[in-house]
Amino acid sequence: MVSSEHAVVDSSTLTGWYKSSHSGGDQGECLEVARGHAAVPVRDSKAGPAGPALLFSADGWASFVTAVKRGQLQD
Repeated sequence: MVSSEHAVVDSSTLTGWYKSSHSGGDQGECLEVARGHAAVPVRDSKAGPAGPALLFSADGWASFVTAVKRGQLQD
């Protein structure tokens, strides 16, 4: 796995990927998250399984998800 501190070039080297139940099929706005890693890998489903992934701390990811659920992020 080639990576920097906050990214993985080829996300197919990671396991445990899943798509949110809120993703809407063919809308092209889907993120996938992988479970079971020290950092939380997140990738764009349009990039395909070998596309890049960003790595977030568990606390950072939890804060982001909370902000989304509360509607605190602007488009």
